[in-house]
Amino acid sequence: MSKRVWKRVYAKLDLFLLLLIPLAWYVVFKYVPMYGLQIAFSRFNPSLGITASPWVGMRYFSQFFDSYYFWEIIYNTISLSIYQLAIGFPIPIFLALLINEIQHKRLQRTVQNITYIPHFLSVVVVVSMLNLFSNVDYGIFNKFLGLFGFPAADYMAKAQYFQTLFVFSNVWQSMGFNSIIYIAALTAIDSTLYEAATIDGCSRFKKIIHISLPGLLPTILILFIMRMGSLMEIGFEKVLLMQNPINMSSSEIISTFIYKNGIQKGQFSYSAAVGLFNSLINFLLLLFSNTLVKKFTKTSLW
Repeated sequence: MSKRVWKRVYAKLDLFLLLLIPLAWYVVFKYVPMYGLQIAFSRFNPSLGITASPWVGMRYFSQFFDSYYFWEIIYNTISLSIYQLAIGFPIPIFLALLINEIQHKRLQRTVQNITYIPHFLSVVVVVSMLNLFSNVDYGIFNKFLGLFGFPAADYMAKAQYFQTLFVFSNVWQSMGFNSIIYIAALTAIDSTLYEAATIDGCSRFKKIIHISLPGLLPTILILFIMRMGSLMEIGFEKVLLMQNPINMSSSEIISTFIYKNGIQKGQFSYSAAVGLFNSLINFLLLLFSNTLVKKFTKTSLW
């Protein structure tokens, strides 16, 4: 490296040192554990270690693909992921646009704080709330639907309602927090554009369509690409807490399958193979969405 480059690095040494913290985190917690991925291709024995365990090749992948529950798990994972993306992705955008349109600053901050609060609730608390609200005798859901003549039902015990309860409770819990980045992007839009639109007689709706949304578009596309890259990654904690023998047909997904086989049954190699398959699908979705968005909008992650 030339002296000029070294001088530029030294001039911004504090920024490079700050960069070392997230870089070290990624190396230690993301890249170093990838060494253990090889157990997906071997019959892992803790007493022998990772490298000394007997090699079995693609055996566990074939075992998963040929299993009778393969298509059910894949369908549940994909359908729940797409449902969550279709409902959960646009709502924070709409919320950010609505909050941005509130003229009274104190009311704006109050609405923001109210929508942020659910994000800090524990998953256990949220699932407990769902159980209480779905109760046949005193649940809020049954009390409300009973006003319209619907019979009382235990919605947590019905497979057909599992995904709806999961997705909408997730949206309620996360929409306020997820809207923060959109609100920040809206504040970066030049205020003179809104002033000029007001002079030209544009309504508030037209300002949203022609100024706010185009200003948000790069942020929306980047977050959409990142969301596609984790489309198949549904946290097992909430699903596992909501799961019961009655709704198992729609609640068993890849993450809960990995947890049950890897942690509870000790089938480390098998669960590692399933997890690797899931990660490869996410990686391919990331590449596909990034390429597609870059082709039509010139916006991409790289």
